[in-house]
Amino acid sequence: MQYLVPPVAGGIIGYFTNDIAINMLFRPYRAYYLFGRKIPFTPGLIPANQERMAKRISDTIMGSLLTPEELQNLARRLLETERMQGAILWLLKLALEQVQSDTEQKTAKIMAGILKDLIGESFPRILKVLARREDFLEPQINQIFDQVLLEFQLTENQAVQLSDWLLKVVLPPEVLRQALVDFLTDRNIQALDEGFREKASGTYWVVANLFGLRNTLTRLRTFCLDEKEEANARLAEFIETLGIRSRLKEWLQNVSLQNLPISTVRQLRKTLRESVRNYIQTRGTDLLQGLGKSVDWENMSKLILNRLRSSAVVGQSLEIVSKELALILERYLERDLEVLVAKIIPILNIDEVIINRVKATSPQDLEAAIQGIVRSELQAIVNLGGVLGVIVGLLQTVWLFLMK
Repeated sequence: MQYLVPPVAGGIIGYFTNDIAINMLFRPYRAYYLFGRKIPFTPGLIPANQERMAKRISDTIMGSLLTPEELQNLARRLLETERMQGAILWLLKLALEQVQSDTEQKTAKIMAGILKDLIGESFPRILKVLARREDFLEPQINQIFDQVLLEFQLTENQAVQLSDWLLKVVLPPEVLRQALVDFLTDRNIQALDEGFREKASGTYWVVANLFGLRNTLTRLRTFCLDEKEEANARLAEFIETLGIRSRLKEWLQNVSLQNLPISTVRQLRKTLRESVRNYIQTRGTDLLQGLGKSVDWENMSKLILNRLRSSAVVGQSLEIVSKELALILERYLERDLEVLVAKIIPILNIDEVIINRVKATSPQDLEAAIQGIVRSELQAIVNLGGVLGVIVGLLQTVWLFLMK
């Protein structure tokens, strides 16, 4: 027993001493008091220094792991063009799906408000400012004038319809009769009679001076006033006999700005441009605002959105749009990534997040986490304590044996 007890006792003491020391790193989890005084080594080493350990972990991570340079490299890897394009494409598709599934028509209401403000308020003010420029819409109006108005010519069917309309609505026999009555006043009759007498010659001079025109024109006026229906019928026959409808149709069919002199055409084009500009300056705002108030923007927005939902072009263009946006972001990040990361680090406050997270972790969870990482290493330390105790005990046995 004298030679056996030292190695056995040394092994037991070394093993359990290391095991107790390792457990004292984590336990007890809280402080214990005896007669109002805290018992030493309570709580364990790690729970007692958890706040300082959190600060040290945060300093270590931020000082050597998550440095600004490393965060920039991480941001570059995360924000590669392909990844950004995929993310933007996903967001665009998600937004499109949201629009397609918008049962409450919120998108239509928002779009209606935007269109109403744009067309009814913003665009008229912008247009009024632009109309002050001398070259406002000059190329567009000139193009319309040259390609539409200058080459415009009525077809035969259009000329027939227009001539019929003129003779039936604008210049019917009733209107001609009333115009003739209005023209044949006493003063005009006297002027015509005197002029005919003065300028007539030969046989006409004899007729003018013997008979004159006064009596004839007076009787014509009386006939038009007293016999309205008969006068209208005679005028209609007169129009038919002279073939005024066919002559008017032929004249309308031959009307074209190309038959006018070049100087006249240029002046007309300039006059048209100035008229449009002046109209927009004076009344364009009221016109567009009135138009904006008369349009059902919500219904129009629904029609536009329904068209967008069923449009294949929208779906095909999402990839192109996402690629262009990714390239724009890449150019921006390439130029300002360092400044951006420097601004983001204080906002993210990573060191405080680490400290708060470590402090918020319970001692039990800390122990479980550390034990899960280095359980075998800690057990090896316990075993090593036992081995060292046995070795020390053996040395003591050898010493006792030699002393005898």
